[in-house]
Amino acid sequence: MHDFRGGRHVVHRLKAHLVFTTKYRRGAITTERVRTLLREVFTSVAADMGAEIEAVEADGDHVLLLVAYPPQLAISRLVNSLKGVSARRLRQQDWPEVRRVLWGDAFWSPSYCAVSCGGAPLDIVKAYVERQNDPERDRRGARARAKAREKKKTAKQTGALTPT
Repeated sequence: MHDFRGGRHVVHRLKAHLVFTTKYRRGAITTERVRTLLREVFTSVAADMGAEIEAVEADGDHVLLLVAYPPQLAISRLVNSLKGVSARRLRQQDWPEVRRVLWGDAFWSPSYCAVSCGGAPLDIVKAYVERQNDPERDRRGARARAKAREKKKTAKQTGALTPT
């Protein structure tokens, strides 16, 4: 039902939307072989770090990724590895379509965008957190609430005045 991942002491579902731009926003990601190499490198590096690339797309001067990652992995460390290894591998290829628009050793801009995503919308989470200390809040567990709903539904169907 949910794609939660677990470790010895944690259950998590952390996802981030990452965006990397090429140096000077030059269109260096224009051929399929560049895109393919980037996908392969990103997938391999992420796996080595315990993360998983769920989606990746490239468009000329930037790359967009959806990454699932474990809580012990800092996003900045993941980004630095993804950008560093992919830049090194692309520069090793010495492809003319990359060399023509980018010079020097740099491939990526030093900046990046990281946005957390997935789960409930923020307003719902905020309301949930604010409601925790409410004395009127139903403190029973999910099973008990479901059982109570079922009793109420059964009572309504049988015409009982109050659920037993």
